[in-house]
Amino acid sequence: MQRVMIVGAGKGGTALLKRIVETNLMEVAAIVDKNVQAPGIKLAKKLGIETTTHWLPVIKKNINIIIEATGNNEVMKSLQKDKEPGMVIIPGAVAHLISELVEEKEVLIAKLKEETYKQQTIFNSTNDGMIVIDINEKIILFNKTAEKITGFPRTKAIGRNIIDVIPSSKLPRTLTTREVETNQEQVLENGLKIITTRIPMIDESGNLLGALALFKDITEVVNLAEEVTNLKEIQVLLESIIQSSEEAISVVDEEGRGILINRAYTKLTGLSEEQVLGKPATADISEGESMHMKVLQTRRAVRGVRMKVGPAKRDVIVNVAPVIVDGKLKGSVGVIQDVSEIQKLTTELNRARQIIRTLEAKYTFEDIIGVSEEMKMAIEQAKLGAKTPATVLLRGESGTGKELFAHAIHNASDRKYNKFIRVNCAAISESLLESELFGYEEGAFSGAKRGGKRGFFEEANNGSIFLDEIGELSANMQAKLLRVLQENEIVKVGGTKPLPVNVRVIAATNVNIEKAMAEGCFREDLYYRLNRYPISIPPLRDRKEDIPALCVRLISKLNQDYGRNIDTITQHALELLHQYNWPGNVRELENVLGRAIIFMDHHETMIEATHIPQLQVPLIDRKVQENGPFVHNNDETLADAVERVEAEVIKQSLEKHEYNRTQTAKALGISLRSLYYKMEKYNLANNSMQ
Repeated sequence: MQRVMIVGAGKGGTALLKRIVETNLMEVAAIVDKNVQAPGIKLAKKLGIETTTHWLPVIKKNINIIIEATGNNEVMKSLQKDKEPGMVIIPGAVAHLISELVEEKEVLIAKLKEETYKQQTIFNSTNDGMIVIDINEKIILFNKTAEKITGFPRTKAIGRNIIDVIPSSKLPRTLTTREVETNQEQVLENGLKIITTRIPMIDESGNLLGALALFKDITEVVNLAEEVTNLKEIQVLLESIIQSSEEAISVVDEEGRGILINRAYTKLTGLSEEQVLGKPATADISEGESMHMKVLQTRRAVRGVRMKVGPAKRDVIVNVAPVIVDGKLKGSVGVIQDVSEIQKLTTELNRARQIIRTLEAKYTFEDIIGVSEEMKMAIEQAKLGAKTPATVLLRGESGTGKELFAHAIHNASDRKYNKFIRVNCAAISESLLESELFGYEEGAFSGAKRGGKRGFFEEANNGSIFLDEIGELSANMQAKLLRVLQENEIVKVGGTKPLPVNVRVIAATNVNIEKAMAEGCFREDLYYRLNRYPISIPPLRDRKEDIPALCVRLISKLNQDYGRNIDTITQHALELLHQYNWPGNVRELENVLGRAIIFMDHHETMIEATHIPQLQVPLIDRKVQENGPFVHNNDETLADAVERVEAEVIKQSLEKHEYNRTQTAKALGISLRSLYYKMEKYNLANNSMQ
């Protein structure tokens, strides 16, 4: 901003000072006058502007412009002599002329404002909406009626492009054509219908100045006209809308007979109009209950009901709503959606999840359900363990949720933004396990990838690795894992150079490691490395008070998996679940609920006791029921008694499944490798050959 010094604080200097301060275009650095009582000096002091009796001290303060307001030639000459290079001196005569011009401009502005106010009063008093735009399509007039009809604030409309305010406006076309358009119907963005006249504004010389629109709201008139429109025309209009929809739509009357279907419905179901119109609402259903009839009976809408329709038994989701006019039920409308596309997208999503499931942890402690004291204690231990870098050993029966705990521990640790790798040690053959865990160098063995391969530990660097079924590791792999835990480094298959890794190990097992260690099947030094922070997860039979909360969470999950809308489970059904001991734990509970939902009718929303499949009493419990409590030999230790019972159970299960090892392992809830080990241990392998 330019800095100004005014020389002369008389009438002219005072007027200039006022103008400059009001316009705020320049900064008044000082005002100079020998008369300290001059009006300009007094005004400057009030405004906090520097005053002085001589200009020399001020000139040195970066002054850009000097205004000589005294009219004295001697003063002018002295200023010319004393000014710094680059300074501009405006003579007093010019300054006075500028002041007079400013005053005249203000008078003209005041007159213009008065005229504009009169015009605005006239424009705003009319009942017609008025909008005027200039040749650049900018709004220069927007009266109150226009504001009321369009719903757009007048203050925000002025100066904006007409299309920004009314996208459907045709005023830009009027600027182009210069033609008058009278009584044109238009629908505004807020749904109001108007009749508008558009006029180009041209002066006497033929120059285009802008365009004017005059319009009235005719919505009420149109609404009245629509009420008396021929019913046949309305029906044709509605049919056109329904036929243009890509959603399959069917309409029935109050008696449940079809009165309208669209082309999308015919394409989806494979049924023609002759097969549906005039026929009962059940005519198109292959499997399931008619939702049209249910809505007509209850007068309530139904959403997301799954059923099969048409000869091809297409799997669909149905939404049906009642049609009520003046409180009277006139029929119902159903929208049918093909779920094949949804299933396709769901399949692709599941595939994507499978790809990334080894790279990230999906669950947190909020996903672990438990109100029992045993489960609360396990959760608290896991939360404490998550804050430390120590190796965690999760112990518990199959199906208790060890993997869920592993996910939660990773997500609660400071490694949660790094990878979470999951490895099932029992699912990978021993010959491949080493290369999968530690990777291999190029040419390490026949068929090795070019460039080698990164192992799970290298992938999990700076993150966590979850080693499930760690009790199934061979002695050789136990030794290699021990080195990783001790030295924090790995050696690839076929390599010699150790690679440092920073990996947090979370291990899990459902076998008795102490017993395996005593039998020489598990290394003692590895056991103490893994057992630094053990967490025992209680079986479901020891925390049955968690079953109701688990059922709520599992039903929600199963609804998503099976596309159902099951709301809850009855108290009687819960009592049945409480009576069972759940050898398969939470996994078995999920299977039982899933089986119940699969066999429920599509209209049922509550799991009853009748839906619960018959729960088989575990083999050991049957043994107890048949023979009474096991007789304990006083000379027999507890470990021997447990082994005797275990051998008998495995033998009976093998006989039941005709020595099919895969089915036997599945029935017993153990890995196939564990079954082979136990068969050899109890000399059951030889019996299978007989």
